[in-house]
Amino acid sequence: MMDSIMVAGRRLRPTPVLDTYWRFATERQQVYLARVRRDAAPWTTDPIIASNRFTNCYRAADRVSQYLIGEVIYRGSQDPDELLFRILLFKFFNRISTWELLRSAFGEPTWAGFCLERYDRVLAEAVASGQAIYSAAYIIPPPRLGARRKLTNHLLLVRHMVRDRLVSRLQASASMEQAFRVLRCYPSLGDFLAYQLLIDINYSMIIDFDEMDFVVAGPGARDGLRKCFGAAARGIEADLIRYLTDTQEQHFARLGLRFPGLNGRRLHLIDCQNLCCEVDKYARVAHPMITSYSGRTRLKQRFQPNDHPVTSWFPPKWRLSASQT
Repeated sequence: MMDSIMVAGRRLRPTPVLDTYWRFATERQQVYLARVRRDAAPWTTDPIIASNRFTNCYRAADRVSQYLIGEVIYRGSQDPDELLFRILLFKFFNRISTWELLRSAFGEPTWAGFCLERYDRVLAEAVASGQAIYSAAYIIPPPRLGARRKLTNHLLLVRHMVRDRLVSRLQASASMEQAFRVLRCYPSLGDFLAYQLLIDINYSMIIDFDEMDFVVAGPGARDGLRKCFGAAARGIEADLIRYLTDTQEQHFARLGLRFPGLNGRRLHLIDCQNLCCEVDKYARVAHPMITSYSGRTRLKQRFQPNDHPVTSWFPPKWRLSASQT
């Protein structure tokens, strides 16, 4: 274990969770690659990873992101307004079954053919029949745009953002942080949600910022960083995520780990931010005496294997063609 580090002019003394962070990342990525290869289970001997649900090391490799990239962004018109409309419509519900419901009702959803009343009616009927239309893991608070139903207000926000020339404003942004500020001004998009939505839009050809330009730490990441670095992590979370990203090879080498990466792609800021959330959860079992801000002690989601093949298809502009299937 490391004695101390200097980040943002502050001396921090890492806890044992920092080493766990790198060991977890290595094992979790090995599990992902084994599933991509369609190896037979079990994919790990780590009992915590084997029994509980954790997201992938690379955000873009997760199931919903894979669907967004392959079935929403790069399927259909690449006109910027059409792309933005599809991304917003998908992400405000963030549920694959909701997208497929809309696809079955209207064909491929398009901005040119969008009728708010018709979309609202289809979704309202689904809710009335007992169907879930929102993801339980990623919830955008409903904006107050005058409608009675949450789903209607989200549809109103989609329409407002496209009509508000958001594409042009994002494309005119000189940096990823400036583009983040553009998104942040819309109702219901706080810091973390605006950043996450920006990453999703950046998968498309609308904009092309380097994921190493900017990061925002969410609540789960702040908990993970607190466990890795102690109370001195408060207030410098973005600096610590950059430290983790910049020094990843040194830590893997220090611990004798062979992190397989993603066809040569290093972990980027968004991935290390994501891993902070996951190590917070993992440490609830592995390091129960090391606490976080939230004080959560249990893992809520158990791992449930399914028959869906694990895909590995990423934005073509990343040029990871050898890993795409």
